[in-house]
Amino acid sequence: MPRRNEYRVEGLDCSEEVAILRREVGGKPGVIDLEFDVLNARMSVEFDPDALSAGDIIAAVNATGMKATPWELRLEKEHRPFWARHGRLIMAAVSGILLLAAFFTHWAVHGNLVEILAGGHDGTRTFPLPVIALYLGSIASGTWYVIPKALLAARRLRPDMNFLMIVAVIGAIIIGELFEAATVSFLFALSLLLEHWSVERARNAIGALLDLSPPTARFLCSGHDAFHEKPVEQVPLGAIVQVRPGEKIPLDGEVVKGLSMVNQAPITGESMPVSKQPGDEVYAGTINQDGTLEFRTTRAANDTTLARIIHMVENAQSRRANSQQWVDRFSAYYTPAMMILAVSIAIALPLLTSASWPEGFYRALVILVIACPCALVISTPVSIVSALTASARHGVLVKGGLYLEAAGRLKVLALDKTGTLTQGRAQVQQIVPLAGHTEQELLKRAAALEATSEHPLARAILQKARESGIAVAPAEHFRSIFGKGGEGYIEGRLFWIGSHRMMHEKGQETPAIHAMAENLEDAGHTVVAIGNDHHICGLISIADGLRENVSQIIEEVRKAGVQKVIMLTGDNEGTARAIATEAGIDEYRCELLPEDKVEAIGHLVREYEEVAMVGDGVNDAPAMASATFGIAMGAIGTDAALETADVALMSDDLSKLPWLIRHSHRTLRNIQQNIIFALGLKLVFIVLTLFGLATLWMAIAADTGATLLVIFNSLRLLNRAGSS
Repeated sequence: MPRRNEYRVEGLDCSEEVAILRREVGGKPGVIDLEFDVLNARMSVEFDPDALSAGDIIAAVNATGMKATPWELRLEKEHRPFWARHGRLIMAAVSGILLLAAFFTHWAVHGNLVEILAGGHDGTRTFPLPVIALYLGSIASGTWYVIPKALLAARRLRPDMNFLMIVAVIGAIIIGELFEAATVSFLFALSLLLEHWSVERARNAIGALLDLSPPTARFLCSGHDAFHEKPVEQVPLGAIVQVRPGEKIPLDGEVVKGLSMVNQAPITGESMPVSKQPGDEVYAGTINQDGTLEFRTTRAANDTTLARIIHMVENAQSRRANSQQWVDRFSAYYTPAMMILAVSIAIALPLLTSASWPEGFYRALVILVIACPCALVISTPVSIVSALTASARHGVLVKGGLYLEAAGRLKVLALDKTGTLTQGRAQVQQIVPLAGHTEQELLKRAAALEATSEHPLARAILQKARESGIAVAPAEHFRSIFGKGGEGYIEGRLFWIGSHRMMHEKGQETPAIHAMAENLEDAGHTVVAIGNDHHICGLISIADGLRENVSQIIEEVRKAGVQKVIMLTGDNEGTARAIATEAGIDEYRCELLPEDKVEAIGHLVREYEEVAMVGDGVNDAPAMASATFGIAMGAIGTDAALETADVALMSDDLSKLPWLIRHSHRTLRNIQQNIIFALGLKLVFIVLTLFGLATLWMAIAADTGATLLVIFNSLRLLNRAGSS
């Protein structure tokens, strides 16, 4: 029976280490599947325990120079050993300090700065013994984390950036360029430190989501009357938790007592607080504002909506963006090509030009240094992690770089109607009093007749009556007429309520009233008539109303680059046409069964390639799965929506759609800028090297600078969560 173990891998920072682990661990007999979460330095291994033990897996990881510990036994950041947390910083700092000490000692002893940098009249340099010791100390410190990986790469006959760098440093030492060897070592250590820091920064950004939820909760313990504060992990399901004004809500639950406004922005990105009263749901990480609430817990601490969001953002790293895959494939060919180029220059330059063999060797070393793919390798993953985290902060959960990129290429947006474009519940749209009656009078009689009904149309009428301040007294002796309506006595007089068909059957419908009812039905409304034994008292039209600002949002989607917006619905032609016209939809398809929606999406994908389907994440799941990617509306608290969608809008806010598309465009531009800059700089320095205008320390300084700029450019996306 296969097993799956998870490990924390110290030193797993980028795709270079992933490639090594895939070769060394994935190649072991008995390993079935490997998955990596670089963001959290986690490796998941599915293996056959009869062919391989957990100890064998740990040994295989440790043999690469990285260190594996079982995930369940891992130490949290604040409890990790001091050296594991600060070793890279210390060694890079020591390397830099020794480099400066060696340089200034050499200057003090020699006295001529020009000769120290350029050499004597014959181009050679002399180094006093203390200076040599300081330079070698700087080199050893700078390459402390690189040498083990370089040796492993050499042993496997698979040269990587670590191997390239060590070859360049050794070559510089052999030809007497101690200053440049030490400079290269320090700057490369600094570059790796920056790369490690950028990944830590991205990890901390996800970790900050964990901080949204307080570590303790105040709840009623069994057998006690008072509230006690304990860690959230110890709060049982069904316990009553108290949250005071200004406090964060520690767990998911249902309000049982109190009224308050709750700021749900940390989870949903909503700009306005939401009113909470008994029966409403609350979510861990949201902020109670102005009233004390008591709620009954409905989820354990490790299963809250916030916990699931964090888990899915972490897992999103395994769904790699196309650009990320391209960089990995490119790097596989790039490193050997740069080595061949360096060897060719070392041999061809002295043979074909007047350059000396040492000069040819030196230029080859410069090529090796500038070939270091740090900036290129880090260019995409940091951008993707930053963009995914920014999306989560904005209430848009994107389950991988693949879908984040796809949003930027979107050509067609297909939307379900009910619950997506509309509110998803029936609402009174128009009240048309007739025969001398008033709106208030008509609504009061309709509410009296519907007082005991659970029909959606009845609930819409009763809701409108409550909003209008009408006290509803149920009609007496009410009798339901199946499929048509009902009738009852109000203040001793018989009144009826029913459909257009019932109104027609009563024989009280005039041509004018008939035309009025048909106009309402053509607009997508359901008509309810109220009458007595003499005449029709009036009409009430009910429909599922559009969400706020839908037409404006659809226009923004078009401006963001989407060519066509289509509505797919199971409703009739009249309703579909009315909603599509009011929302500004380009095209609609109506009276569709779920399988018809799948067929429609399939046709759109074949014609336009990049198609997104927006639905409720449950009924529309087949169509969402058939699209390039599916987007679930209002996924907060909905397990199925969170699980089935590729993108989940955590609140019922369609305005997140144009934001997502623009955010994807920003991310794609960011990645393109990083790749073009990294490759462009390398090309410039290769040309400069061929003409003898670049030195070792200039090359590594440029590469380190490129890595730093790429990292900061990528991390800018973290600060774009609220921008539009």
